[in-house]
Amino acid sequence: MTTDNEPVQPTRRQHDPPAAASAPIDLLEAVRLELSRVTLPLSTPGVEQTRLEVRNAIAQLDDYILPRYRSLDAPLLAVVGGSTGAGKSTLVNGIAGHPVTRTGAIRPTTRQPILLHHPADAGWFEGQRVLPSLSRIRGAVSADALPAGSAGATPDAAAISSLVLVADGAVPQGIALLDAPDVDSIADDNRRLAGQLLAAADLWVFVTTANRYADAVPWKLLLDAASRDILVAVVLDRVPAGAEAEVSADLQALLRREGLGSARLFLVAEAGLDPMGMLPPAAVEPLRTWLNDLAADATGRSQIARRTLNGSVKALAGRIGSMARAQGEQREARATLQDSAVAAYEQAAGRILDATRDGALLRGEVLARWQDFVGTGEFFRSLEQGIGRFRDRAGAFFRGEPPPAVRVEAAIETGLQAVILDEAANAAEEVDRRWRADPAGRQLLGTADLSGTAPDFAATVAAEIRAWQAGLMELIRTEGQGKRTQARWLSFGINGLGAALMIVVFSMTAGLTGLEVGVAGGTAVVGQKLLEAVFGEDAVRRLAKTAREDLHQRCLRLLQAEQRTFLDRLPVGPPDPGVLAGQAAALTRLADAA
Repeated sequence: MTTDNEPVQPTRRQHDPPAAASAPIDLLEAVRLELSRVTLPLSTPGVEQTRLEVRNAIAQLDDYILPRYRSLDAPLLAVVGGSTGAGKSTLVNGIAGHPVTRTGAIRPTTRQPILLHHPADAGWFEGQRVLPSLSRIRGAVSADALPAGSAGATPDAAAISSLVLVADGAVPQGIALLDAPDVDSIADDNRRLAGQLLAAADLWVFVTTANRYADAVPWKLLLDAASRDILVAVVLDRVPAGAEAEVSADLQALLRREGLGSARLFLVAEAGLDPMGMLPPAAVEPLRTWLNDLAADATGRSQIARRTLNGSVKALAGRIGSMARAQGEQREARATLQDSAVAAYEQAAGRILDATRDGALLRGEVLARWQDFVGTGEFFRSLEQGIGRFRDRAGAFFRGEPPPAVRVEAAIETGLQAVILDEAANAAEEVDRRWRADPAGRQLLGTADLSGTAPDFAATVAAEIRAWQAGLMELIRTEGQGKRTQARWLSFGINGLGAALMIVVFSMTAGLTGLEVGVAGGTAVVGQKLLEAVFGEDAVRRLAKTAREDLHQRCLRLLQAEQRTFLDRLPVGPPDPGVLAGQAAALTRLADAA
């Protein structure tokens, strides 16, 4: 055989699909489109196998199901496959009656898939009707026969992804033979290509030997054939003389047990090859006759094509149902990771809120600076003697440098920042722990350590607290715009009133009532009395509520920004698995109706 490396250009389909076929084709094309959108990025149980099944399903739609639906009258494609060294190429040469493919002892032997067809059937295969991912190379039967043992050079990747087309009048019109690589080849590319070619077959001619017919790899593919209801012919090669009955009975029992009892079985006796590497003609005559009879029966060919097509569609429906379930598992895994991150930061926000309203911040530096500001003992007693003396006392504190109220604000900023940083770090550590306990989360995190806060988070928190304090001052300024209160709040100073409001915000657990009698609570009473003296009780309650809500919302935004460190690693949510599930059901109905 010689080849011309000029790729064959695609040709127009010989037959357009009839109108009645448009509905199934529309469904299959919709399935093809939906499968192309399937993303399974998370490490869920069995996801690697499902990803492979998605790729294989798309390939089978492209290579066989869609082309066959569009061209139901196209010649049958019989793929000759089997184990390494089983004699596939020798068998194909025997069917053709002369050498057309290479044979030899070097493994793997079949370097490129060779498709033998009758010259009148060339138009069905020269274009990209079937196996569109494989380029076409023209081949021809050479006048010089290929000697046995010439395995040829190892092909490059481009050669492996090509299909050699050989027109040969010895092949009956209506059926084509495709010599596939070994299904258990030591070369990964050959093994993958063999699986692709077998999935594109209308029927299989499966070749094995008398001492290897129970091997696991061929049986895995034979079981796949059973699931597709494909017509299978099993060729048992190199059967020793006298062992025909025993070996045949054992193999037929295995076939029946695995649901392949209807498979045709052909025995090829062990025999020497002639100088051209050819079997005796009588050895392959039963198989050649069977193939010729199939080719001559147009009705029988159509039935075989439809049987395999319907079986392939039904098997595809089952696989797509599994893919839909995998999509659902992906959605659940993503939701679990997202929920764990959101919950951890929501809990952190709740703890920050608790710390800002139960008096916990009125300890240490904040309490000391507030006491400096109001002169707790004498100042608290002065409140009982009237607002005039209170105003005089407070005014004295605003004449120092730096103003004591500003020192209160700074202490509050430092204390509040420490609480927010600590709780954000706790949340990050908790999410990191939860995600690493989950395979999907562990995959997303990789080697990254996200158990702390962002490098600039401390500065961001400080800026947000200062913005909250500025907003609080603006609240007081706006509240004091009335003529009756303006003189009062101006006499106390905006910073002094702001400091008092912050103290009230951080000491109240139930509005402005029920203050604890204690150091923190008693200190807060000073601020509350001061504010009520200026604005009135209702206004103070409203100011405290607004300030507290503003602080809570700012804390939520800070934590949500940190939360994005984790959530941004989550993939985009997978499509609704209900779409694939519905298509699987539609494919089952399509196959059942045929």
